Amino acid sequence: MATEDDVRTAALALPGVTERLSWGQPAWFAKTLLARIWEPGVLTVKTEEREALAGTEPETYFWTPHHERSPQLLLVRLDRIDGQLLAELLADSYRLAGGERHRRRQPGGQ
Repeated sequence: MATEDDVRTAALALPGVTERLSWGQPAWFAKTLLARIWEPGVLTVKTEEREALAGTEPETYFWTPHHERSPQLLLVRLDRIDGQLLAELLADSYRLAGGERHRRRQPGGQ
């Protein structure tokens, strides 16, 4: 079971990620939005696998009508994932949020 503190720790461990409020909720940014708390216990991330994830595990992954126009945004119930899965989701979201480009620009980046 992941928590908001787990999200914060994992997100801020990624190069160049910052935290600030977005719509009154904690959010983490690479070049663009990486993740945001949607409501208590629910995290917004970016993914290219939205349909597949929500289709196979709708009790864990879902989206609302608000997210219809943003096909990369997915909501995740934190109490249904562990730290390893959280790290994988954040890594994917980081890449989509421009984090990979940011990492390459940093001195010594791979």
